[in-house]
Amino acid sequence: MSKKKKQKRINSKFLEEEIFSLFKKKKKPLLLKEIYHFLNIPSEERKKVRAIIKDLTEQGKLVRIKRRKYGLSEHLDVVKGTLRVHPDGFGFVETEDERTVFIPPRKIGKALNGDIVLVRIDKSTPKGPEGTIIQVLERKRKNIIGYLIKRKKLFFVEPEDPRFPFEIYIPKKRLHNAQKGHLVVTKIIQNTSEFGLPIGEIVKDLGDPSNLETHTWAVIYNYDLPHEWKSKVKKELAKIPEEVRPEDKKGRQDLTKIPLVTIDGENAKDFDDAICVKRTPKGYKLWVAIADVSHYVQKNSFLDKEAYLRGTSVYFPNMVIPMFPEKLSNNLCSLNPQVERLAMVVELDFNQYGDILKKNFYEAVIKSHARLTYTEVKQMIVDKNKEVIQKYENLYSMLEVAAELALILREKRLRRGSLDFDLPEPEVVINMKGEIENIVKRERNLAHMLIEDFMIIANEAVAEFLTEKGYSFLYRVHETPDLNKLKQLSEIFLAYGIEIEFPEEITPQFFQELLSNFAGKPYAYLLNNLLLRSLKQAKYSPENVGHFGLASECYCHFTSPIRRYPDLVVHRTLKKALRKKKSPYREDELEIMGKHLSERERTAEEAERNVLKRFQAFFMKDKLGQIFEGIITGVTAFGFFVDLEEYLISGVVRLIDIPDDFYVLDEKGISLIGQKSGKVFQIGQKVKVKVKEVDLKRFHINFELVN
Repeated sequence: MSKKKKQKRINSKFLEEEIFSLFKKKKKPLLLKEIYHFLNIPSEERKKVRAIIKDLTEQGKLVRIKRRKYGLSEHLDVVKGTLRVHPDGFGFVETEDERTVFIPPRKIGKALNGDIVLVRIDKSTPKGPEGTIIQVLERKRKNIIGYLIKRKKLFFVEPEDPRFPFEIYIPKKRLHNAQKGHLVVTKIIQNTSEFGLPIGEIVKDLGDPSNLETHTWAVIYNYDLPHEWKSKVKKELAKIPEEVRPEDKKGRQDLTKIPLVTIDGENAKDFDDAICVKRTPKGYKLWVAIADVSHYVQKNSFLDKEAYLRGTSVYFPNMVIPMFPEKLSNNLCSLNPQVERLAMVVELDFNQYGDILKKNFYEAVIKSHARLTYTEVKQMIVDKNKEVIQKYENLYSMLEVAAELALILREKRLRRGSLDFDLPEPEVVINMKGEIENIVKRERNLAHMLIEDFMIIANEAVAEFLTEKGYSFLYRVHETPDLNKLKQLSEIFLAYGIEIEFPEEITPQFFQELLSNFAGKPYAYLLNNLLLRSLKQAKYSPENVGHFGLASECYCHFTSPIRRYPDLVVHRTLKKALRKKKSPYREDELEIMGKHLSERERTAEEAERNVLKRFQAFFMKDKLGQIFEGIITGVTAFGFFVDLEEYLISGVVRLIDIPDDFYVLDEKGISLIGQKSGKVFQIGQKVKVKVKEVDLKRFHINFELVN
């Protein structure tokens, strides 16, 4: 490197530091000409200053207030966050420090839903801070999904998301044979055109919008979910064996004779975990065997990088976007019945009260003795179905002991304050033709709870072991809820005659008592839902702050490495700990990984909810005029939301469809009150509704009140 070039770099770095020092000293925004003046910048050097300021602004370290005026974000009450735009035009920015800033429509500017933005806090209101978006740091939305429409001889894409405020003009040469009326994926290639609209290009024709699969693909592209395997991943995959080889088994314990079984849903294809329980003189012994994905997927390999990028498998009613290719997820790393598989094993000895007497962790070779379903286990343990018991006569007594231990562990966990909301979840039943046959309440029986209890205790045991040994890894953490958020619910509880005295410190036990107050009441579903929403979201972090929902002081995810990347991180760490070797991950590395993987989990959940919403609308489209019972779950100035009891589907009753009175939202935001009649529609109230309208473009379901 020439001396001249090296000198230039040093000068740029020096200039950057000088600019920062100037802003910190002045403690106010400055014009470009003021920066030149205070730093005595000669005219030939000003271009360099502008380049540095542009770079710092793009990084979000400086904020541009006006065309040529800049300030330090820390002096301007400017925060960084993700913008969520409401269909009505206003938005909220969820900041990195977990604040929510309201953005009026006129202050959103050119920012779009999902963008990473800088927001200036303008004022504080009783409902929270309000601000203005002053900069878009990152455009999150790469793909825009919409309907290809033709007007005269011109083509446009009408975005299906109402939060996208304009159509996109598509020149004919950018159509790429996409068909009119189809759902398409578009990318913007130019911000303005002769029509005042952005110019776009069709990336993919997703197909006829009357097909369910078209909508699943729309969500996949909308959320930019990676779904294709790169050639480097495929080449790496080809080198992995088809089955377990003799050399893979070296140094592992042979558990092939232990009657381990997998218990999953009827449609499951990837089996992460197998369990076995036996009675001992002191109590019980539990084996939890988890697929050893880390044996085949080396850190920093192409397979590993792709899995990290995805973060998690995404499950839709009609397809799965897996974290690993099928060769691993459904075969070599899936604990399929009657074949040898590599596993990481947690072996725990308990006394008769469920206290752990001994923990053991090791690598093993196992053989699942049966692929059981939740239904079959329930039929044996709960229903005592003789036919199913006879079919699995060699395993039946083991399963009885397993159910016995699971019940002891569950009762012990509930005693310490672990929360069990037990809210029903919708399950979409798809028939052989790929059509929606039904939407039912997902069953959660003793067999589901049995697996849940064993996975929780195994996750805790691994987290405690690694913590004791001083290893850095990813904890699964769930922070204590915000007291103010809970207090906002008091008005709703009071409407049902429930007066709550909030303690200084919110504990899981306090939450448990609240839940027990609602048990068996008609409004239990609603209030449980509201309490669940008041909790913070669980996330991944190298810092252990405990898990509030499970009332656990030390918890991690270890039991699903086929479908969750954090579990793979824990597996690799456990292997190093067992060999007394250095941790495979640094703390600062884990900090970044935890944020990324928590974000990938949120994205997957959002995508799954979006597909469910579309499928629910499709399911209701042929039920126009049918009457259902439901519960009011939310009220607004324009109407109220109703959840149908039969299908767990949500729709809205609009006030314009209730012409008998003029209804006003009360100041607490929980009731609509008729000004003449005094008639009240309140959160938690049961109502009868008729399906009035289903919008298959916006996926809105409108109900009409009956009686």
